Amino acid sequence: MTISKGDRLPTSTLVQLGDAGPAPVALADKTAGRKVVIFAVPGAFTPTCHSAHVPSFMRTKDQFTEKGVDEIICVSVNDPFVMKAWGEATGATAAGITMLSDAESAFTKAIGMDFDAPSAGFIARSKRYAMLIEDGVVTQLNEDRPGKCEISAGEGLLDVM
Repeated sequence: MTISKGDRLPTSTLVQLGDAGPAPVALADKTAGRKVVIFAVPGAFTPTCHSAHVPSFMRTKDQFTEKGVDEIICVSVNDPFVMKAWGEATGATAAGITMLSDAESAFTKAIGMDFDAPSAGFIARSKRYAMLIEDGVVTQLNEDRPGKCEISAGEGLLDVM
C-alpha cells in the first residue's frame, strides 16, 4: 500500500556516509517535532534526477526555509558512497541538502514507492516523489508520473504548501 497524506512514516533507518564511514540515520529522529521535506529519485547520476530533480531543491531551498522547513532530504536506492559522491558532484551537499541511502530499498518498499524497470537496470528502485513531513506525519505527497519531474520538483511542492 502506498503511503498517503495523513499517514505516519514507518519506522525506518537509512544510511549516510560521514567522516567515520557509513552511519545509520533513523527517520523518526530526523522528523520528530520538525518540518522536513523528503524527495526521492530513481537513481543517483541518472539524467532527470541529476539535471532536474536535485537542482530544483537546490534552487528552492531558501523558499522552503522561509516556509519553516527544517531540512530537505534526498533519498535514493543507491549505496551511501554513491549518495555522498552524488551530493558533492551536484553541489547538493554544499547547498545543505541531506543525501541518504536506502540501499536495501526497505524504506521505499515500506511506503509503497518501489518499482522495477529491468531494461534500464532498475530493480527495487524508488518512484519520483516529494513529500512534506510534519512531526513524522505526511502532510503533502506529490508523486510524479514515470519519466516526469514536475509536481515532485522543488517548485511543484512549494506550489501546494
